[in-house]
Amino acid sequence: MRICRFNGNRLGLVQGDEILDVTKALEILPSSSYPFPGHDVMIENLGELQIAIEECSGSSKRLELSNIVLESPVANPSKLIGAPVNYTKHLEEVRDDEALNHANQAHMRQIQEIGLFLKATSSLIGAGSAVQLRMPDRRSDYEIELAVIIGKDANNVKAEDALDFVAGYSICFDMTIRGPEERSLRKSLDTYSVLGPWLVTSDEIPDPSSLDFELKVNGKTCQKANTSDLVLSVPELIEFASKFYTLRPGDIIFTGTPEGVGPVVPGDIMHARVEGIGEMSVSVTSAS
Repeated sequence: MRICRFNGNRLGLVQGDEILDVTKALEILPSSSYPFPGHDVMIENLGELQIAIEECSGSSKRLELSNIVLESPVANPSKLIGAPVNYTKHLEEVRDDEALNHANQAHMRQIQEIGLFLKATSSLIGAGSAVQLRMPDRRSDYEIELAVIIGKDANNVKAEDALDFVAGYSICFDMTIRGPEERSLRKSLDTYSVLGPWLVTSDEIPDPSSLDFELKVNGKTCQKANTSDLVLSVPELIEFASKFYTLRPGDIIFTGTPEGVGPVVPGDIMHARVEGIGEMSVSVTSAS
């Protein structure tokens, strides 16, 4: 199932070039009061929600995808988790390019040594919004990645069991502003985490270890790889992350980017495609 959020927190079931407005299905979600849950309630109840979506889809209004504004398919993640240099060729290009490594040895070590990093949840947007570049005197780069959306609490999970904790997958852009600061700061600017175009439930992608993906900027291919090239696979990333903190429903793991990262400027269009998920185009503008 492909599930999207659109036009001000409405819920959609994606079918080809159309969506069914299945917002009514959200009525099955439990109500809450302060202090509100610190995780995404929709993702926590995704199984029951899918049943409700099926039940109301027959009478749902059809809309053209081209006429809606896609929002992040996850509204309330407690954490955005990044996996640095998780493709060998990207590590090699970071080591070779001072514009990427800034003579910082921590940027040039393997992921097993430097670990993961967190991005601010306030940086998250959907495919229908634009990446707004800050600090025009500094370089901001694109990075296409497979996003893994956690479906239930995961703590000290073993790799062999890890996929049981996945709700679904999306495409993400892990935008970054270049400089000597820590990754979590440079990747947490508003709009610098793009998730979309929708969530594909895990049953449609039983094995995320061999997915082709590609990023084009203004029609030119800049990144192209397969998730089989990951240094730490999706299950290994979940095992690694869950050793340090409990993963909650709706948490998003940005699995890493391959070689070919480069800068974007206002006016650019980034077009991403990931096998089994789909495609999305995101524009680049200046921050107001």
